[in-house]
Amino acid sequence: MIDTPLRGIIPPLVTPLKDDQHIDLGSLELLVNHLLEGGVHGIFVLGTTGECTSLSYSIRKTLIKKVTKQVNGRVPVLVGITDTAPEESLDLAGYSADHGADAVVVAPPYYFGLAQRELASYFKKVAEASPLPLFIYNMPSHTKTMISIDTAKEVADHPNVIGFKDSSANGTFFNGLIYAFKERKDFTLLMGPEEMMAQAVLMGGHGGISGGANMFPKLYVKLFEAADKGDLGQVALLQEKVMEISAKIYALGTYGSSYLKGLKGALSLLGLCPNFLASPYTAFDDEAMLKLKRHLESLSAIPK
Repeated sequence: MIDTPLRGIIPPLVTPLKDDQHIDLGSLELLVNHLLEGGVHGIFVLGTTGECTSLSYSIRKTLIKKVTKQVNGRVPVLVGITDTAPEESLDLAGYSADHGADAVVVAPPYYFGLAQRELASYFKKVAEASPLPLFIYNMPSHTKTMISIDTAKEVADHPNVIGFKDSSANGTFFNGLIYAFKERKDFTLLMGPEEMMAQAVLMGGHGGISGGANMFPKLYVKLFEAADKGDLGQVALLQEKVMEISAKIYALGTYGSSYLKGLKGALSLLGLCPNFLASPYTAFDDEAMLKLKRHLESLSAIPK
């Protein structure tokens, strides 16, 4: 049973790959240990950062099985089950439950846009059938559908819906969520973009799904703790480092996948993950990797 609200840094786990058919299991174990030793408060498998939509179902299930076994209940494990077909999402939810995951995360089905009425109906259908508690995931840049606050409130009335992850990068919207759920002390509100995590916590949010924590978990945990305590001086100091990571690691090139290319490239330079992206995406070339290496080495005072 997952404690609610879920608080802290829950990294969206990068998926270490040898190739399109095989997980690098040694790197996966190394990366999960790195996160746990860094003090993270949970792990989110098969999110956007984990390249969920590019992975076969065989790989997705292997990843769920290996991570839940390794974590062994030390922190909550959340599993992304987003798909265009509800039955596929529910199949992954069942598999996750069978292997000891704590909750599942679902975004709107992508392709055709959805009306709010359709969204509410869909989420309630999944919540009713899921054997695990459900987090709703707002990712309008990738799904073409923005979940309204009214829809979030309607869906949250279902007892199996326990939280909301927002990756809209819209601060006004997230503050509206905080206001709308101010009486729901058990309902979790998590910020997606790591650049906005501290502000979200200061305003009353519960934490973040911060991709950079794959590289530097202690930094993001310390930033969350400072924001949770209201230590504005420490927040300002650590926020500067998070913004430096964003500028130097995620913003190379003009690819739609520059964030992921930069993150996986940096993890490979840190010895934590192969520099391989699932098709149809490709890793940075040698020239870009040299630039990334210089940027990584120039990051100031990042915790080891």
